[in-house]
Amino acid sequence: MTSQQLLTRVEKTAREVFGHDHLLGGQADATTALLSGHDVLLVSPTGSGKSLVYQAAGVLTDGCTLVVSPLLALQQDQVDSIRSAPGGLTACRLSSAESEAEKREVLERATAGEVDFLFCSPEQLANDEVRAAVAAAGIGLVAVDEAHCVSAWGHDFRPDYFRLGELLAELADEQGTPPRVVAMTATAAPPVQDDIVARLGMREPRTVLTGFARDNIALDVVRVVEEADQRTAVLELVAATPGAGIVYCRTRPAAEEYAAALADAGRRTAVYHAGLSHRRREETHEAFMADEVEVVVATSAFGMGIDKPDIRFVVHAQVPESPDTYYQEVGRAGRDGEPASATLVYRPEDLALGKFFSGGVPRKKDVHAVLRAAGEVGTDPKDVAGAAGFGPRKTGRILNLLVLVHETRPEANRPDDAVAAVVDIAESHRRLERSRVDMMRGYAETDRCRSAYLQGYFGEQAEHRCGRCDNCRAGIAEDPADEQDVAYPVQSEVRHEEFGPGVVTDVEDDRVTVLFESVGYRTLSLDVVEEHELLQLA
Repeated sequence: MTSQQLLTRVEKTAREVFGHDHLLGGQADATTALLSGHDVLLVSPTGSGKSLVYQAAGVLTDGCTLVVSPLLALQQDQVDSIRSAPGGLTACRLSSAESEAEKREVLERATAGEVDFLFCSPEQLANDEVRAAVAAAGIGLVAVDEAHCVSAWGHDFRPDYFRLGELLAELADEQGTPPRVVAMTATAAPPVQDDIVARLGMREPRTVLTGFARDNIALDVVRVVEEADQRTAVLELVAATPGAGIVYCRTRPAAEEYAAALADAGRRTAVYHAGLSHRRREETHEAFMADEVEVVVATSAFGMGIDKPDIRFVVHAQVPESPDTYYQEVGRAGRDGEPASATLVYRPEDLALGKFFSGGVPRKKDVHAVLRAAGEVGTDPKDVAGAAGFGPRKTGRILNLLVLVHETRPEANRPDDAVAAVVDIAESHRRLERSRVDMMRGYAETDRCRSAYLQGYFGEQAEHRCGRCDNCRAGIAEDPADEQDVAYPVQSEVRHEEFGPGVVTDVEDDRVTVLFESVGYRTLSLDVVEEHELLQLA
């Protein structure tokens, strides 16, 4: 079948089964690549319709489509969307919210061929019995949502995602052929993209990038010094902006305080964070979707998968820990394509929050304990946790670090060497996380186009200023550097005499930003680099 014939089938499916009159470029490219026999990594902004890719491809692929997703609310939104589509499809969920009897019924229906789309979390798939039943259902396509969680170098790495590649390999058919895979994320710099492909064992992979610019969102930064000024700025911003919005805070107490203040100011407001009961969080989600609540004040626990198209503003009351998180949260505004605003209220002292929350380094004695336990009981995380006397999350993280040591440092085969390598990798990861905090400082304090700054962070060279951000409106932002005139092109591999190998993510007239394997992001003066010959193209 030719590419055009495939595209025609995809367009017909999108229209007749899901009610979409047309496809966006990334949707068409990713879906036809899947149907042509390729695994696909789709990197596309929040709200760009990534779900339609696996939905259309799933309908046109034999067997059940398995969707691996990290959050119950995200899963339920997608289940409801598929069930309400014109095509009369069947979608079910396996999660902690269902009883054992309900989960058995779902698996029996899937095995009988009565389920078109099956949703589950990585934790559910890690269960041997569940995975065997899912394999028996005949999985033709796997969609991994929020795929940046797979990468140990991503901004939101989740240990439960780390084993996904080996778990998916166990879903192979009788001929030993694993299902086709589409991995989807809104936030992945080039090295993270490579890591996702490798960790999931993607075959004949195609990477589809749709660009990181969001043309309808005006990016602004309000700089303050005192905490009282910060509070006043947030309240005034929300008061002055009509429509639905989200206010993000770094801590639960801050979210509670701002929610109360906004409610006192007359906005229909609710609070959302992980410290609230599951029922209350669900009620807030439903009220926001139904326009019963105008403003949700939340920690980063809120928003992933929230498909509300008419969010008119996002305000960050405190600086987030990374441009990755900021971009993802900002992307929840203006999904209907209409103008929206995203404002960061920036107080430099808040950067310390990001460094405080950055990942810890395991103690050597704990790594030794996990290593000994694994030698006694095998590598099943539950068994190791029991033998080592640690919780499953701590044990899982150390086991994952040991896997990374095995993959990247095979010479560390003695226990002491392996433990030292685990600590070294964990320290590198912490440096990377802290470098992301520094990149948020750069975003907040830059005088260049803010959209171009974010695009550069993700390894995409902007051709022009956005014209909408506060710096562009003030006339202080210059046009981005012409990449043809730079010594270190974006995405080129380089080596620094001290920092080692890295990848160029952003280029300006007088500086270059590199993501180094050992120390994370570093922005270097080109004059200093050239004077001391600090960078060599690999």
